[in-house]
Amino acid sequence: MNKLFDDLEQLKKKLLEMRSLVEAAIERSVRAVIHKDRAAAAEVLETESRINSIELEIDAMAIDLLALQQTMATSLRFIIAVLKINSDLERMGDISVNIAHAARSLMDAPSIQPTIDIPLMAGLVRSMVRKSLDAFVARDTALARSVLASDNDVDSLRTACFHRLVSFMEQDPRNVPQALHLLSVTRSLERLADHSTNIAEDVLYYVKGIDVRHNSGPDASWHE
Repeated sequence: MNKLFDDLEQLKKKLLEMRSLVEAAIERSVRAVIHKDRAAAAEVLETESRINSIELEIDAMAIDLLALQQTMATSLRFIIAVLKINSDLERMGDISVNIAHAARSLMDAPSIQPTIDIPLMAGLVRSMVRKSLDAFVARDTALARSVLASDNDVDSLRTACFHRLVSFMEQDPRNVPQALHLLSVTRSLERLADHSTNIAEDVLYYVKGIDVRHNSGPDASWHE
């Protein structure tokens, strides 16, 4: 049992290393867009290979545990949750790379006003990412629930950004290239929020053994 406990702790430690890299990549990619920070965009691209490498390490560790250990139900749910969260984190890393590429395309283009909504959206998304992973570490179902409740807010902000950017393109065709890149950024931010929601759902499965997928809105019919 001590061996199993130690192995689970090592798996958790490796996932937290992945978390740190992905959260940093998200922060830098957003900074690259908002502040036209070339160095931040470059750092995101440089980190991608390390994130991919850790994903493989975590998968291998988790699969070994599933294959070699007699695990209790809670430990089994933990390992399954780690595998799923690991996949979401790797996708978040990929999305950060997409945002960094969009940022690079925006570097030399004139700024347009709708970027004012992107920091607000990005701030909410980063909060969802942080809370979903904090919920996993702390086994905090209330915190996980708060992530699920935030998803609609991100969707609303993305819709608002879309309409404003379309309006800017209609007003002046010269805005089209920048607006299209910013639309890509808002879509990427929305996808980051979706992955955070996935992680929050995995926390509820891990801690409570309940599956709330496809029923994760504020009125979801499940209880503590």
